[in-house]
Amino acid sequence: MSVAEMTTGQAAQTAPPPKGKKRPPMLLEVVRREVITEHMIRIVLGGEALEGFPARRGGGHIKVFLPLEHQSAPVLPQLTEAGVVWPAAEEKPITRTYSVRHFDTERRELSVDFVAHGDEGPASRWALAARPGDMIGISGPGGPDPLLPPADWSLISGDMTALPAISALLEAMDEQARGVVLIEVDHEAERQTLRHPPGMDVHWLYRGDMPSCLSTLQVDAVRAMDFPDTGSVSAWVGGENSAVLSLREHLMGIRGLTKRQLYAVPYWRHCWNEERYHQERHRIMDELK
Repeated sequence: MSVAEMTTGQAAQTAPPPKGKKRPPMLLEVVRREVITEHMIRIVLGGEALEGFPARRGGGHIKVFLPLEHQSAPVLPQLTEAGVVWPAAEEKPITRTYSVRHFDTERRELSVDFVAHGDEGPASRWALAARPGDMIGISGPGGPDPLLPPADWSLISGDMTALPAISALLEAMDEQARGVVLIEVDHEAERQTLRHPPGMDVHWLYRGDMPSCLSTLQVDAVRAMDFPDTGSVSAWVGGENSAVLSLREHLMGIRGLTKRQLYAVPYWRHCWNEERYHQERHRIMDELK
């Protein structure tokens, strides 16, 4: 089956869902690959299945379905009345969680940024080798809408895995927005040019060779920060498990933020793969509901 036939066939299954219904997984095609920094790659995806994809959901969570080594395209799970039906184990796609970096409604192109760290993980390996015409599966977007609760002053904090969502959040903010942004990366070479309201004060924190699970750069910066005395406050936090939990504990326990004011999502855990960390992430997220 040709790429065009695969795309057309999948599109018939992924028309915009009725209101209130979940969007079934989509088979999409790589349009182009862009190198953002040494360790960040942007994959731009297209396909008829993106018809009706929701606009203004930058930063929303998506599931990425990667093909196995013997496949040219992943076999996607099916969304049925009884729930999600997965392919047999030998055909089941590799699944990872990413963020919507940008969706171009006019060109119908979905951009997803991948942290590239060599062959250490299947998603990084796939992104480094991706070429126009390659196929990948996507489902979503999910997560609260909006991701950052509206407020007079906002804190946004995360590491490199959170940078795509942070970038999207900043681009969607009102030009009058005020607050502080903390972005932790390994080295200055990973710094990106961000579009953001002038009142959002962006700080880059460089961890160097310190393991991410031992870094306290973000929580130390928040502890030393002056929060406004008046007006409403909200916060969005994402990244490595240890940093997210430390920030959540400080923001709720010391700063007094409520669950409605804070969205904290641990994307990953040092030395744990996605399969091992999946249930732990959901347990942590359930605590904020």
